[in-house]
Amino acid sequence: MKFLITGAGGQLGSEWAKFLAAAEGHKAIALTSSEMDITDPECVMSMLEAKRPDVVVNCAAYTAVDQAESEPEAAFRANRDGVRHLSDACAENDIMLVHYSTDYVFPGKAEDRSKYPKGYPETANRAPVNRYGDSKLAGEQELEKSEAKWLLVRVSWLCSASGTNFVNTMIRLGNEREELSVVDDQIGSPSFTFDVVDKTMTLLEKERTGTFHVSCTGVVSWADFAEEIFEQLNMDTGVIRVTTAEYPTAAVRPAFSLLATEKIRSEGLIPLQWKDGLRKLLELKKETYED
Repeated sequence: MKFLITGAGGQLGSEWAKFLAAAEGHKAIALTSSEMDITDPECVMSMLEAKRPDVVVNCAAYTAVDQAESEPEAAFRANRDGVRHLSDACAENDIMLVHYSTDYVFPGKAEDRSKYPKGYPETANRAPVNRYGDSKLAGEQELEKSEAKWLLVRVSWLCSASGTNFVNTMIRLGNEREELSVVDDQIGSPSFTFDVVDKTMTLLEKERTGTFHVSCTGVVSWADFAEEIFEQLNMDTGVIRVTTAEYPTAAVRPAFSLLATEKIRSEGLIPLQWKDGLRKLLELKKETYED
C-alpha cells in the first residue's frame, strides 16, 4: 500500500514514518504540517490528486490543550476543518482515511469510573470539558458524516521515545530536581506510539472501519506514572502527590480518562499492560540514544 502521512513531524507521524520505512511492500510519503497544511482545502485536494495514496494517515493536529482556551479558532481550524478537508478529498479520490482522536472527547467525570470500570467504550456519550476536546469532537463528527472510508483511533496520554510528552518531561525534570509535584487525582492509562501504529496497521490489514480505542491496560494516576518512570530508570527523584486544585491550568482536565479496550481485543489485538509499555518505550529511547 502507498501511504501519505500528515503531521509527520509529530509523535505519531514520525512513528508512522519510521514504521513504514522498515515495512516491506509499503511506500510512505511523510509530510510535515509545513509541507502539507490540512487547513487549506486546495492544498489538501491537490496533494492527494498528485500523490494518489491508498491510505492517508492524519497525524496533524492542534494539541496545545491550555492554549486552545484562548485561541479556539486555531484549534478548530486544524482539528475540525482539517478533518473535513481530508475526508472530502479522500472521498473524492477513493482513499482510505485514518484519523486519530483522544480521550478528551469524553466527560471525564470522576464518578464515571463506577459507570465504566473498564473505561469509556467507543460508543460512550461524548461531552468534552475543554476547548481542545470540543475541537477534537468536532473533527470526529466531520469524519462520521463524510462519505470517505475511514478508521478512527482514539488514544490517551500519548507518549513516544522522542518529542514532548509526559515521560520525556518527567525524565528531564527528574534530572534537574530532587522532588516533583505531580497530580494524583486524574486517572487513566497511557498509549504508546509504537503500539498505536502497530495496532492501527493491523486494523487496516483486516480492512476494518469505524472507531477503535488503542490504549494500555491498568488504571494509573499521573503521580503513579511518574513514580514508575523513576523506578524503571533507577532515578532517586521523589514524587509529591498533589490534587488538581493545587495545580491549576487554563483548561479543565478530565478526572477520568480510561479508554476501554474490549473492542480491539475482539480483533485479536492484545493491549499492552502500561508498565510493560513504559519499559519498552524506555528501551527504545536507550536504543535511539545509543544509535
